[in-house]
Amino acid sequence: MTLGNSMLIPVLPGIQAALGITPLQSSLLITVYSVMAILLIPIAGYLSDRVGRRKVIVPSLVLAGAGGAICGWAGGWEGVWTGAGDGAYGWILAGRLLQGMGAAGAMPIVLPLVGDMFRSEAQVSAGLGLIETANTFGKVLSPILGSALAILAWQAPFWSIPALCAVSLLLLLTLVRVPARPSEPPPPAGEFLAKAWRLYRSNARWLTALFLIGGLAMFILFGLLFYLSETLEKEHGLHGIRKGLVLAIPLAVLCTASFAAGKAIGKHKPAMKWTIAGGCALAAAGIAACLPLEATAARVACLSVAGLGIGAALPCLDAFLTEGIAKEERGTITSLYSSMRFVGVAAGPPVASLLLRGSVPLLLGVMAACAAAAGALALLLRARQTQRQPDAPRAKLLAARERARRRGAGAR
Repeated sequence: MTLGNSMLIPVLPGIQAALGITPLQSSLLITVYSVMAILLIPIAGYLSDRVGRRKVIVPSLVLAGAGGAICGWAGGWEGVWTGAGDGAYGWILAGRLLQGMGAAGAMPIVLPLVGDMFRSEAQVSAGLGLIETANTFGKVLSPILGSALAILAWQAPFWSIPALCAVSLLLLLTLVRVPARPSEPPPPAGEFLAKAWRLYRSNARWLTALFLIGGLAMFILFGLLFYLSETLEKEHGLHGIRKGLVLAIPLAVLCTASFAAGKAIGKHKPAMKWTIAGGCALAAAGIAACLPLEATAARVACLSVAGLGIGAALPCLDAFLTEGIAKEERGTITSLYSSMRFVGVAAGPPVASLLLRGSVPLLLGVMAACAAAAGALALLLRARQTQRQPDAPRAKLLAARERARRRGAGAR
């Protein structure tokens, strides 16, 4: 899923030239994929809670592969379409829409699946750290792989999607052992929505904060990647593998930070909260440090510092959600969180494109402010979550009393 989106970032200028479209139109190839995922991820999460994770992931991979094939086919015919590539662009958008539908049931369902497969909180945190590392490692590979494939043809990254989906499907069916789930028919839509609302309302303070932090993190990441891709190509003439390698530098730092944070945090929730807050603050400082700098190399270094902060925060967000929600409701809540992350992915490139029309300092200032806001939310989360903790023994006592009352009623 990560390759399906991030791999196009370094290829967008080439797509613009081939199809005769604007930077805003090319950024919509990222946005339409993400918008479909935003809309469908909650539905996929609901279904995964009721019919099983694998039964959602398998058809989703097939859909994602089909969408990539449509994009590759349409790109191969861009010289035939009339209107300077308008026909090809429309078909590619349609393929990206289908690919986004498939993505909705892929990576977001992996998060609750990892929570199902392991018992202890430390194992879950380490597993989620590996998953987030794989996610960010996909971002590291994306600019390099996308640039390398684009040397063959700008359509080649699209054709790689069916092949990657086929490999993923094979590995899922042969290697992943999913825990048995009790058979349970899906409740009516109204009952499901009411239950989801009650669950969210009972945890609204910390869930809202985490949802916003996850969305802001992805907005910052993809907005800055779009800016860096445009700058490297238009101002420095970097193309192909060289451009991909430069784009991979801050992403490699982000990947390493995700792996280290996932291994280190274990089940220590106070450490998770402080890591989220500190990571967001570090990201804000790294982006703000770019403002007085002119050299692109210095800005890449500062953006790598921002990547370090974001990478440290991401596995903590994942672990906080999966460990704070009951297993039977985990897919629904993590899917809502994934939707919020995709909101950030969808908004990042087009907003960055619009801000760049003003100035680079304007873009960097907005991104730094967003990172600072995420850090402030993390601090608020810690204070309010700490206040809620003394209520836990009372809640357990009330639950025990309720169970005793029901047993007594059954005996009578």
